[in-house]
Amino acid sequence: MATKYPQSVFLKVDINVCQETALAQGISSMPTFVFYKGGEKIDSITGSNTKLLEDKLKEHCSSEGSGEAESPVKGHIDLYPFILKAESGALNEADKHPLANCLQDDDKYLQSDCDNQLIIPITFSQAVKIHSIMIKAPDKAGPKTVKLFINQPTTLDFDGASKNEPTQSLDIDPNDLTSGKPIGLQFVKFQNVQNVQIFIQNNHDNSDVTRIDCLTLFGSPIATTDMNKFERVAGKKGETDH
Repeated sequence: MATKYPQSVFLKVDINVCQETALAQGISSMPTFVFYKGGEKIDSITGSNTKLLEDKLKEHCSSEGSGEAESPVKGHIDLYPFILKAESGALNEADKHPLANCLQDDDKYLQSDCDNQLIIPITFSQAVKIHSIMIKAPDKAGPKTVKLFINQPTTLDFDGASKNEPTQSLDIDPNDLTSGKPIGLQFVKFQNVQNVQIFIQNNHDNSDVTRIDCLTLFGSPIATTDMNKFERVAGKKGETDH
C-alpha cells in the first residue's frame, strides 16, 4: 500500500558503512527507524513491523502532532516546503518588497515596481500536483487577471506571458483576496508540475502598484512511500525489541 507523507524525508543508512552514526544513535539491531522533528530525536522503533511503522508515521506526520495549522483545502497541503526559495524571484518586484515576502503569511508583502504587472516563477524540489491557489491582497491593489503556466523551460518575459496560451486563466474576485479564499484550479491540468509561472496581468483599480500579502499553493507531492518495499537487513519479520 502506497502511503503519502509529504512533509517527511526518508534516509537509509548502512550501519556497516556508517558505524559511528549507528553508535551515536545507540542502534544495536536492524532495521531501526529513528524519527526527528526540528533537528531533535523524538522517537524510534526497531524491527520490520510494517503496521507499527505506519502508525508511527501517521502519528508524527499528522497536523495535530506537528502543531501546524490544518490546511483549508481538504486532502491537500501548503506546498511551501517544496518550493526552491533560492530560485524564486518575481519579475518587476520592488527591491524592498520581493517575492519571498509573500510566500508566508506575515506582515510582509510582495509589491510591483514599474507598473502593476508581475511574473512569479516558482520551482519545486520535486514534482507536485496543484489543486488550489490562495492570494491574500488588498481588494483594489490586489491581482485581477492571473494566468498560470506550468513546466516552462525558461522564465517567461512579459510579452510572452501576454501572448502565450496559459494552462489556466483566472479572474480574481476582490472578496476572495480580502478573505484569503482558496481558488480551485482545473486539477486535471496540474497533475505533474515541476514549475509554475504566475502572470499578474493587472489589478482591480488599474493603479501602478500591485500588492500581494500572501501567495499559497495547495496540492500534494507525487512521490509516495511504499512501506512494503523497505529492505529487511536483519531480524525476523515482525521482530521488535521490548
